[in-house]
Amino acid sequence: MKTAHPILKFFSWCFLSGASGALIIFCSALLYLSPKLPSFEKILDIQLQIPLRVYTAEQQLIAEFGEKKRTPITFDQIPDKFVHAILAAEDSRFYSHHGVDVKGLTRAFIELATTGSIQTGGSTITMQVAKNYFLSREKTFLRKFNEILLALEMERELDKNKILELYVNKIYLGHRAYGIEAAANTYYGKSINDLTVAQLAMIAGLPKAPSAFNPITNPSRSQVRRDWILSRMLDLGYLSESEYQEAIKLPITAELKGAKSEVEAAYLAEMVRKHMYRQYGKAAYTKGFNVFTTLQKPLQSSANKAVIDGLVAYDQRHGFRGPEAHIELPEPEATIQTLAEANNNEPATAPLTDFQKSLMVHLRSYRTIAGLIPGIVVNTSKDTASVLLKTRSLITIPLANSLWARTYYNVNERGAQPSSMADILKRGDIIRARQRPDQSWEMVQIPTAQSALVSLNPNNGAVLALVGGFDFQSSKFNRVLQGGRQAGSSFKPFIYSAALENGFTAATVINDAPVVFKDKSLESTWRPENSSGKFFGPTRLRQALYKSRNLVSIRVLREIGPYKAIKFAERMGFSKSDLPNNLSLALGSAAVKPWDLAAGYAVFANGGYKIEPWFIERIEDNEGKAIFEATPLTVCKMCETLNETADASAAEQTAQDMVDSNLLDEPQSLELLLEEKLAQPGQTETPAIQLPAAQRVVDERIVYVTTSMLQDVIKRGTGTKARTLKRNDIAGKTGTTNDQKDAWFSGYNKDVVTTVWVGFDKPETLGRREYGGTVALPIWIDYMRTALADKPDERYPQPEGIVTVKIDPSTGKRAVAGQANAIFEIFREEYAPKTEKRESVSHPDQDSTGSFEELF
Repeated sequence: MKTAHPILKFFSWCFLSGASGALIIFCSALLYLSPKLPSFEKILDIQLQIPLRVYTAEQQLIAEFGEKKRTPITFDQIPDKFVHAILAAEDSRFYSHHGVDVKGLTRAFIELATTGSIQTGGSTITMQVAKNYFLSREKTFLRKFNEILLALEMERELDKNKILELYVNKIYLGHRAYGIEAAANTYYGKSINDLTVAQLAMIAGLPKAPSAFNPITNPSRSQVRRDWILSRMLDLGYLSESEYQEAIKLPITAELKGAKSEVEAAYLAEMVRKHMYRQYGKAAYTKGFNVFTTLQKPLQSSANKAVIDGLVAYDQRHGFRGPEAHIELPEPEATIQTLAEANNNEPATAPLTDFQKSLMVHLRSYRTIAGLIPGIVVNTSKDTASVLLKTRSLITIPLANSLWARTYYNVNERGAQPSSMADILKRGDIIRARQRPDQSWEMVQIPTAQSALVSLNPNNGAVLALVGGFDFQSSKFNRVLQGGRQAGSSFKPFIYSAALENGFTAATVINDAPVVFKDKSLESTWRPENSSGKFFGPTRLRQALYKSRNLVSIRVLREIGPYKAIKFAERMGFSKSDLPNNLSLALGSAAVKPWDLAAGYAVFANGGYKIEPWFIERIEDNEGKAIFEATPLTVCKMCETLNETADASAAEQTAQDMVDSNLLDEPQSLELLLEEKLAQPGQTETPAIQLPAAQRVVDERIVYVTTSMLQDVIKRGTGTKARTLKRNDIAGKTGTTNDQKDAWFSGYNKDVVTTVWVGFDKPETLGRREYGGTVALPIWIDYMRTALADKPDERYPQPEGIVTVKIDPSTGKRAVAGQANAIFEIFREEYAPKTEKRESVSHPDQDSTGSFEELF
């Protein structure tokens, strides 16, 4: 028998020694490193950073907040073609190995031994999951060994599909996009399931180097990488030859899309963000909270459009301030020649010419604001101007749409009406344009004035729509909530309601005549006037309100006293610190926010109950579990009736046991009471009652009379433009401050209450003829046309204790039998006129504001 050759023995001994040594090293490393690896429980409890998302009531996305854009998906939601693409790009043997690809790993070890570093990796998808979730990104032997151990552990505990799911949700794919669903939205504005094979291959090429192969910053390298992946898919049998040929011909079409907001409501989204940050700190941006607001998409969209249209209309009434900038262009013939491939009024589909690219460079720093698109004037004639927009559309603006563009001198002066487009624009001017409903184009400019709109459900305070300014990106200052502006005459309804509560009636006659005050709190002699500069003599309270007579309002406040008016306004939700304790309060000198004014008008709209505006309906965690649900104060008139019944039938109990001014201490008790009361024969269903119940703060009869007077504002007063809505159930009040610095309109029906403000951030005049009814009311009308579209036109029911009496319109007293000019007026029954002699009302705690003048 032959013995082994000595050389063969030597090599066999070396191999066994090396293998034994490697095994000893491996086992030692395993014993040392295993305790330091994450536990299996930690692996299963992986928490991805998911941004905060804000939605409308209809679950339409408004905004998302967070450093990382991520939308986790399950394995079943991953398209098969993407699975094939990512396997072709990263780990073609994924479904056959056990977490470690020996061939790839051997290649990595050889590189480490020969170069001192690892260039090509060798990591499987499982190893990448281990690295991405639990380990550092440093390229060292120790980290690679940890990867191997953790990958083997994961393969034992998790199935392949779960590992792939973890991978596609974690990987960074550039431009703050983490995970393939976020990447699809970032680069294409679509879900991953809506992408083509070529687009899927492009995304599959990003994990290796999100910057180097990025389709936005490096489109050529991105295409090379994509085409290589498509060829790999062909080689592996994932694509047919025809599918491959079709995909490889397609250009790179990626564009930065950002979060796909389905409605513009940036001001409210910011309110939500601040609230969530106060509640949860930085975790608000990473825990995947979903916040569902009370905002209604159709109403918010209408509010946005109404504010934009209203401010543009105001701006155009005051003339053209000139182009935003100007650049020099070649001769007109050359300009038009180079734009020949741009379709008229349509985006150009052909590649940009060098000349077009040079124009786009100039437009790069101009973003579209509130739908006003920047563009460069490339030619003008007498009747038209040709403009290349940033959207690559070559449009024509007719002179007929530009007659507003008289030269602006100041807010009250403009130049002559233009007779040619050349009078308005020059070639090279950078302007803005938007399309009209008739599909023609018009030139517009960014308004210098601002506006705010807030709309509430008056029965529970839910915010239905909110616009804090013309454009959030230009100014994040939320004019609905921040600051405060004088309310002008829109505050008068609170003064008049306070007067009704203190014995006045809608028929009370007050003298509209000049008056002079020397009041220390007003710092000087004060000679208030009506906006018309005229005086109209004895005037009934109803007339004074709908005609907005300042002198009558002052006399009313002087008679009841500022103290009582302020206490009344406090009950309506206003802060005492915002209300001046002097007679200027009658003219709306209080600095109020649209938010508070809308809440105050909601008391009129709902019959006398105080509600609190709110905007977050529900908050869910990243698994869809509700962690907060709103329970707002809600108007419950049935509750009030049942409370009164309960009080009467339970004499041994104190009123405090059952109700405290109609605000329930024990909502459950009311619920039981309602069930007992409503479960009568024939009652098949118990109405759902939302608790807690709102507190009544004003007698419903006073509210009814006030609403009747405010309806006259629209029927025959300063708000007659609202008659275009052709409704009988709306009421409201205009407001304009001194020198037309602020313009307001607040109005309502029983379903919706809305306040609109228009003015400049730095108070200055809007112009001589710009009033609440001119500037703010048109915005209110445009919005309410949508808000009330599906609401029935129902009159307010007349409460008990209201009577209708024929009166003499000149005296406010009961009319004599057969009086020809008698009119009907409504009264609280205890204040209905019974005799011709008017009894004075005692006011023992009136402010001392000088000697009282005769009311008549």
